[in-house]
Amino acid sequence: MKLPVVPDNAVLLPIDMQQAFDSAPWPRRWNADIDRNGLALLAAWRAAGRPVIHVRHDSVMPGSTLGPGASGNAFRPGFEPQAGEPLVTKSVNAAFIGTDLDLRLRRLGVDTVVTFGISTDMCVSTSVRVGANLGYRMILVEDACDCFDQPDGDGTEIPARDVHRAHVATLRAEFAEVTTTVAFVEALRRPHAA
Repeated sequence: MKLPVVPDNAVLLPIDMQQAFDSAPWPRRWNADIDRNGLALLAAWRAAGRPVIHVRHDSVMPGSTLGPGASGNAFRPGFEPQAGEPLVTKSVNAAFIGTDLDLRLRRLGVDTVVTFGISTDMCVSTSVRVGANLGYRMILVEDACDCFDQPDGDGTEIPARDVHRAHVATLRAEFAEVTTTVAFVEALRRPHAA
């Protein structure tokens, strides 16, 4: 896989790496490696001294497992923001809607946003699309994303892995560069790789 070019003014944007997604009412997920890959990205990014902006979904729906104060709202182990790493909270799918994320990025002089998280087809995809529409170069680390089995409306389910593949293909076609954890970490070691 071709290594992505990661400019010095890029930001890492983990999206909704929260505990709620591990249990009901959320359906089955497919990516058993999401935490391992996401933590590897964070470790490499932090070791390179790069800025991280975390995104957390604070649901406004009554009874949501992602609501503020619900145990599921908490970050997955290891994904908590560290000192100096800002947190953006949202209540809709796109991390840019109803938040100050765009303003934060512009103040930092960012033109490239590297992202991963849960779920590929919902908050990750929506955030990537909006970010691209706002003029950011978006890089999606696809094997550090996860999503759920989805009902197709005809009484059967589309397996989560297929949902993921279709959304990654669409994002690759128009909205983002797509890479893997291994390729991205290698690109950080060789920042001028093409």
